[in-house]
Amino acid sequence: MGRGPSIEARKNATDAKRGKIFTKIIREIGVAARAGGGEPANNPRLRAAVDKGLSANMSKDVIERAIKKATGELEGVVFEEIRYEGYAPGGVAVIVDCLTDNRVRTVAEVRHAFGKCGGNMGTEGSVAFMFKRLGVLSYAPGADEEKITEAAIEAGADDIVVYPDDGSIDVVTTPEAFSSVKDAMEAAGLEPGHAEITFRADNDIAVQGDTAVQVKKLLDMLEDLDDVQDVYSNAELGADAYA
Repeated sequence: MGRGPSIEARKNATDAKRGKIFTKIIREIGVAARAGGGEPANNPRLRAAVDKGLSANMSKDVIERAIKKATGELEGVVFEEIRYEGYAPGGVAVIVDCLTDNRVRTVAEVRHAFGKCGGNMGTEGSVAFMFKRLGVLSYAPGADEEKITEAAIEAGADDIVVYPDDGSIDVVTTPEAFSSVKDAMEAAGLEPGHAEITFRADNDIAVQGDTAVQVKKLLDMLEDLDDVQDVYSNAELGADAYA
């Protein structure tokens, strides 16, 4: 029986993944600060990015340095936001949000991923209409449904979704109300396990077998690109994708 990867190899892989997450968050903090100013209290997008950094155990010094670079107090690289859209196998719609300092490199890498995994890139707006931008606060199975529902309604949330398979709960808001609803929920002692502004599809597409495997391969490949911040799809992947 073969031995698994060594402790050092596993640690190196974990460190590399953590470093990639930090890079993505730092870019998001920079773009948010440059667009709306360096004060999180007055810049909801920046505050959401800072919260994401703190949740990932990023130090306050690293966060402050990213903000200072973005606002011109320190020298830094300027990144631009680009969105690509396309289709994965099985007609699955995919949105790829990027932050890049080299548009030519980024589009080539994204196009390569789509082509290698049997998908194809589309034009701007070709799939975005199938998604809505929402704020989502997620609570793990076992959370108090009654308390969460009452607090969410009081806070001005748009919807409360209870998943029957495991009892987990999502509180859904508009992007604009996300910060105020999150503050209210935390003030009520109901801190979510995960909270973000994201895209959700109006309708998911179930994919099975080899198609599911290919779709997951594409989504993973896109997620792994350095310039890609977020990947959204309307795929409901069958168990085959995780075999």
